[in-house]
Amino acid sequence: MKFFVDTGDIEEIKSLAATGMVDGVTTNPSLIAKSGRDFLELIKEICEIVDGPVSAEVAATDYETMRKEAEVLRKIADHVAVKVPLTEDGLRVCKELSDDGTMVNVTLCFSPAQAILAAKAGASFVSPFVGRLDDISQDGLQLISDIVRIYDNYPNFDTEVLVASIRNPLHIVDSAKMGAHVMTSPPSVIRQLYKHPLTESGLAAFVKDWKKTGQSIL
Repeated sequence: MKFFVDTGDIEEIKSLAATGMVDGVTTNPSLIAKSGRDFLELIKEICEIVDGPVSAEVAATDYETMRKEAEVLRKIADHVAVKVPLTEDGLRVCKELSDDGTMVNVTLCFSPAQAILAAKAGASFVSPFVGRLDDISQDGLQLISDIVRIYDNYPNFDTEVLVASIRNPLHIVDSAKMGAHVMTSPPSVIRQLYKHPLTESGLAAFVKDWKKTGQSIL
C-alpha cells in the first residue's frame, strides 16, 4: 500500500518523507486555506520535496474553468495529479487530461457506481471518503471493499483506489486488508501507526537492563 500524506504543511511532509512514509501528497482547498500559503507556490515546493504524485485540486466546478485551471496545475511538475470532483464536468476534464497523459485524482467519491465512472474516464486515482460516510452512519470501509472488488473484475481498469477521509489507524489497516492501492491521511494518523503499548514497555525494559550492564556502544 502506498502512503500519501494529506497536508499542506511543508515541515510535516519533510519529516515523514525522511522516514520513507511518503509516497505522495494530497491537498485540497481546505488544507491550502489552513496553510495560509499561496496555492501554486505551495504545490511547487511540495513537488520539489516529493517524487511521487502530488494532488492539486481545481477550484472551479464548471467544465470550461476547470479545464483552464488544470492546464495551469499540470504545468507545475510532471508528477502533479490534477484533482477534480466526481461530477459530469469533472469526469469530462478527467477523460481529456488522462488521454493526454496527465495523472488525475477524482475526488469526493461516495458510491461504487461513481467509482466505476471514474475508472471509465481513465482516472489515475479515485478517492472514496471513508470517514465522511462513517459520520452519517454508513459503512465507509464497505465502500472500499466494493470498489476494490469491482476493479479486480476488470483488468483493463488502471485506476487505483485511494482511500481518503481517514480518521484512525484501523481505517488504514482494514483498507490494506481489502487490497486498496493507496491511502491518504493527516500526518497525525500516520504517526499513530508507530505506537503500541508493548513496544513502549518493551523498549523501556531494554533500556533499563542495558544501563545495568554499565556498558557503552560508543
